[in-house]
Amino acid sequence: MNSEQIRQVIMDSLERSAPDEDLSDLDDARPFREQMELDSMDFLDIVMELRKMYRMQIPEEDYPHLNTMAGTVAYLLPRLRDVAVGT
Repeated sequence: MNSEQIRQVIMDSLERSAPDEDLSDLDDARPFREQMELDSMDFLDIVMELRKMYRMQIPEEDYPHLNTMAGTVAYLLPRLRDVAVGT
């Protein structure tokens, strides 16, 4: 997967977790929780979905890397580089 494909996976996950949110103006550099009404459980649901979808471990100490779109893409890119789209 490339950066744009990973970004789309995250957007899809955000849309499922917060269906009433308008994500069209999402700033990749700002924390999700500053832009959306995500609580800690919503965030954990997104992390768990990524873990389950891609059978990967995301240690709790790495969660701060996932607080922005840019950070999440940067964190996942090396881990998902060899994953086929739609897997």
